[in-house]
Amino acid sequence: MMGAAENAELGYQEEEDMMAGTAPPARKMQSLDFEHIGSLAAVAESLSPRSRWRMALRSIRIVIFQAKINVLLPFGPLAITLHYLPGNHQGWVFLFSLIGITPLAERLGYATEQLACYTGPTIGGLLNATFGNATEMIISIYALKNGMIRVVQQSLLGSILSNMLLVLGCAFFAGGLAHPDRDQVFNKASAVVNSGLLLMAVLGLMFPAVLHFTHSEAHYGKSEVSLSRFSSCIMLVAYASYLFFQLKSQRSLYTPIGEEEETTEDEEDEKEITQAEAISWLFVLTIWISILSGYLVDAIQGASESLNMPLAFISVILLPIVGNAAEHASAIMFAMKNKLDITLGVAIGSSTQISMFVIPFCVVIGWMMGEEMDLNFQLFETATLFITVLVVAFMLQEGTSNYFKGLMLILCYLIVAASFFVHVDPKSSDNK
Repeated sequence: MMGAAENAELGYQEEEDMMAGTAPPARKMQSLDFEHIGSLAAVAESLSPRSRWRMALRSIRIVIFQAKINVLLPFGPLAITLHYLPGNHQGWVFLFSLIGITPLAERLGYATEQLACYTGPTIGGLLNATFGNATEMIISIYALKNGMIRVVQQSLLGSILSNMLLVLGCAFFAGGLAHPDRDQVFNKASAVVNSGLLLMAVLGLMFPAVLHFTHSEAHYGKSEVSLSRFSSCIMLVAYASYLFFQLKSQRSLYTPIGEEEETTEDEEDEKEITQAEAISWLFVLTIWISILSGYLVDAIQGASESLNMPLAFISVILLPIVGNAAEHASAIMFAMKNKLDITLGVAIGSSTQISMFVIPFCVVIGWMMGEEMDLNFQLFETATLFITVLVVAFMLQEGTSNYFKGLMLILCYLIVAASFFVHVDPKSSDNK
C-alpha cells in the first residue's frame, strides 16, 4: 500500500512538473501569437480604404472647419467669379482676393506649425518662416512675370517692414501683457546674428540706390543692374552659409532658453494631424494661394485707381499684412506661451529670409525672364528700411522684451504706413 501510494504521489508530481514546464510556455506562445495577429489586424485596418477616408475627413475637419477665420474662404471663389463678369470690377476683385488669401495664409502657417512639431524648434522656425513667405514669393513671381518690378520691390520691402515692426511688435505686446510681472527673455546671440544679416541686406540694397541717385554709374542704366545681380548672388551664398551655420555648425547657439525639456511635451500635445497630412496640406494650400495671387496681381493697378489709393500703399502695407497673416498669428501665440525664441525665428527670421533670399532670388529669376529687376528700391524705401533695421536691432540688443517695446514697434509701423499713404512713387525713365 505504501509503495502504491508513493507511486501515485510520484506520478502526480511528474504530471504537475510536466504541466508547470510545458503549459506556461504554451500559453505564452499563444499570447504572443494573439498579440502578433492583433498588431497585423491594426495595420490592416489602418491601410483599409474606410480607415483612410476616416483619417482624410478628420484632417479636413481640423484644418478647414475648426478655424473660425475660414468663414472668409468663399471670398476667393467670389473674386474669381467677379473677374470674369462683364464690367469693371477690379477694385472688388482685389479686395475679395485679398480677403480670400488671408485664411489660406493663416492655414498655411498652421500646417507649417504642425510639421514643425515633428522637426523640432530650430527647423520648425525655419519652416514657418519659409512657408509663411510662400505667399509673398508667389505674388512676386506673378508680378515679375507681368513686368511689375516696382510692385515686386515694394511688396517685398513691405513684408520686411511688417514682420519687423507689426508682427514682432504685436508679439512683444501680447507676450508682455500675458506675463506682466517680468521681462521675457530670448536668445540674444541668435538675435544678434539675424540683425547682422539684416544690416548686410541693407548694404546690398543701398549701394545700387546710391549709385543711381549720385549719377556715378560707369554705364547709365546698366551698372546698377549688373551690381544688383552680382550682389544678389553674394547674398544667396551668405544665406546658404547662414543656414549651414544655424542647422549644422552652431546648433547650440539656437537652442531656446529653458525650453529643452518643455518643448517635447508641448509638441506632443500640439500634434493634431500627421506629418504626411501636414505636407499634403502645404501642397494644396500653396496651389490655391498661387491661383488667387494671379487674380490679385492683375487687379492691383485697377484697384489703385478705383479705390483712389496710392499703389505704394497697396504694395507696401496692404499686401504684406495679408501675406504675413501666418507669421502674425503664430508669433503672437508663441509669445503668449513665453516661447520668444520661436517668435523671433518667425518674425525676424522671416525678415532675414526675405531680405537675404527672396529678394536676391527675384533678381535672379528676373534675370532669367529678361526683366531688369534690381536692388535699387529708390531712396525713400531704402532709407525706411535702414532706419527700421536700426530701431529693431536696438530693441533686441538686451535680449529681453516687454509690452512697452512692443507698443513702440507698433507705433513705428503706423508712422511708416502713414508715410507710404502720402508717398507718390517717382516716375523713372525706364518705367519700372
